[in-house]
Amino acid sequence: MSADIVTANEIRQRFASAMSDMYQAEVPQYGALLTLVAEVNRDTLAADPALAARLEASGELSRLDVERHGAIRVGTAEELATLRRLFAVMGMFPVGYYDLSEAGVPVHSTAFRPIDESALSHNPFRLFTSLLRLDLIEDAELRDLASDILSQRDIFTPGVRELIAIHEAEGGLTDAQADRFVAEALETFRWHHDATVDRATYDRLHAAHRLIADVVCFRGPHINHLTPRTLDIDEAQRRMPAHGMTPKAVIEGPPRRQVPILLRQTSFKALEETTHFLGADQGAHTARFGEIEQRGIALTPKGRALYDRLLAESREATKGLDNEAHQRRLAEVFADFPDDDSVLRREGLAYFHYRAVAELDDGAGLEQWIAAGKVVADPLTYEDFLPVSAAGIFQSNLGGEASAVTQGNANREAFELALGASVIDELDQYARRERASLAALGVDA
Repeated sequence: MSADIVTANEIRQRFASAMSDMYQAEVPQYGALLTLVAEVNRDTLAADPALAARLEASGELSRLDVERHGAIRVGTAEELATLRRLFAVMGMFPVGYYDLSEAGVPVHSTAFRPIDESALSHNPFRLFTSLLRLDLIEDAELRDLASDILSQRDIFTPGVRELIAIHEAEGGLTDAQADRFVAEALETFRWHHDATVDRATYDRLHAAHRLIADVVCFRGPHINHLTPRTLDIDEAQRRMPAHGMTPKAVIEGPPRRQVPILLRQTSFKALEETTHFLGADQGAHTARFGEIEQRGIALTPKGRALYDRLLAESREATKGLDNEAHQRRLAEVFADFPDDDSVLRREGLAYFHYRAVAELDDGAGLEQWIAAGKVVADPLTYEDFLPVSAAGIFQSNLGGEASAVTQGNANREAFELALGASVIDELDQYARRERASLAALGVDA
């Protein structure tokens, strides 16, 4: 690779920063969200020096302030496949398959994100990307109408298509090309007040499902949220009203714990934004909202099985409760899930990254090194998403009323066909990273 080629990490950094600036200009309340999260994180670290030291030692602290995930929704296989090529320029790859149709949301999804240790440390920007499932629209005429509308748009600029092709042919982009790539790519995700359809068509699609109208009726897949990472989501939820935000009824995901697991999320309601339809009609469209997340440790298949079982047990017990009661009841159900680093590690429930902090003597093994304080086991941060939480966030912000779509079955094969590639198994990625850290110590996994 030529010396003047910009790294994928650097392009991703530039893009994530530009996306954040654009979204803050479009959604001013996003700035208030960043202020809130920064305050909570600062106060949390000040109150817990041990946490601050651990995050600093494991490299988590340096990425905290820049960490974001976004979400978009596209309508066609060609759009999804081109996005795969666009994100590859930034070192982001499709990880995981998520079926949201079981919760009445007519999409299936993947998360484009970096996968290597160094890339995640540099900037862990992720984009949760959903493909509309037209096959789940019950009305055949409406299904054909949506397909026809989507076939007439191009969500990519000629410039970004050209630069993707240059990247693929040359193995990278120069500094000037990288800046132009970021500017051109940003246009795909920009909000447009002008719909591509008339009011009657929008209303028909909206009546089938709000998300269908959101995907089909506009020039592109406007970014519908950017999510900062907090170290204490319960405190963030408590402070949201003082910052002018009305939080959703309950925090999605597992309960509050000493050792956070997987992912917890909350959000505030989507904005109603002025929309101009073809003809003289004007109305409002609800699409974009604010979201906050707290990330915990990644769980092994054994840990996920226990999590899924307890989550299923908690659903009836927490139905209809306010957040305080919901969290209290959830914590009671999850009392069966160990809440200690050492137990999680010894029972094979979670993934860890092992690092030496002192010279290792040949006569001992991993457990002896850990006991002697010569090896530290850092929890591996969960970099991915939870289908139930994602569906809950979508429904709470786009309306949870009945819709004219069927609740379909997962169809990973169709999604990968549209994507033009296989999605990467997220659990394999954590296992690979754990094995690599053990191998660096000379330990067989």
